[in-house]
Amino acid sequence: MTTLLFTSCTKHDDDVNILIRPTAEDFNELKDEALENLTQNFQFDAEDGSVSFTSDKGVDIHINGSCLTLNGNPVTGQVDLEFVELFDKGNMLITNKPTMGTLPNGDKALLISGGEFFIEATQNGNILETTCNIQLGIPTNLTGGVDNDMILWEGTIDNDGNLTWDEAGDPAADQGGVFAEGNQYYAFLGDFGWSNVDRFYNDPRPKTTILVGVPEGYNNTNSSVFLSYDGEDTGLANLDTYNPASGLFSEHYGQIPIGLECHVIFVTEEGNNWKYAIQSVTIAENDVITITDGETSIVTEAQLTAIINGLP
Repeated sequence: MTTLLFTSCTKHDDDVNILIRPTAEDFNELKDEALENLTQNFQFDAEDGSVSFTSDKGVDIHINGSCLTLNGNPVTGQVDLEFVELFDKGNMLITNKPTMGTLPNGDKALLISGGEFFIEATQNGNILETTCNIQLGIPTNLTGGVDNDMILWEGTIDNDGNLTWDEAGDPAADQGGVFAEGNQYYAFLGDFGWSNVDRFYNDPRPKTTILVGVPEGYNNTNSSVFLSYDGEDTGLANLDTYNPASGLFSEHYGQIPIGLECHVIFVTEEGNNWKYAIQSVTIAENDVITITDGETSIVTEAQLTAIINGLP
């Protein structure tokens, strides 16, 4: 009952409706719970040396325990390993892990992914480091088959909890940290954290910026706006800029193809569930898209994931 009271409209004696929206904490807790639900856990002894694990999706994880350090000192004994794998735009959305890569000029554009991964090793709650590469063997059939343009990216999360992808090291060296052989990508990660096997989305059409208006009371702290490009199942764009004066989210880099068929997705929290709206649009130059409260629905995490993955 308490949750319902704080996520709906309240009508006072003077017949003035006051909107009560979720807090940033409410929305962040929803995304954190989604990430926790997708986290796999493994244990091993650092003194066993090279060890291997297979994830739920069939990714082979190879790590050398003798390379692990804590404050520069070699680690011995039991180690806990956390692993997250994201291959579809539904899971990317609920965990707030879109595929937006940094261009050479600093702008951001959509990446098409062969898989997003988080790996972290800890001992007694202390985060460990490694002096050796971590190797992943990633089935290519999870993302539509081999794409030889894929390279390795490293993820950085800012103070607002948003993720940006940057090319890992020298993309000309070691085939960008990734190579394909048979039906697998082999990725060599230099450190723990977020990594991604990706390439930039390629579309020759002229590009534009777009703006998206959301219902009153929502902003970039208690809601998000994403773009799902039709025909792309393993990439998810987001609008990472919000103007409080106008109340509009924006893609201000000018990287959206004019004529692109896509779906604009608005998500927030309500009653410990997901509140969302989806609009099918064909992008026009300097497009302004408006989402209203009347378009929204409330669903569970599993339902929203299925809805997003069911988009064309």
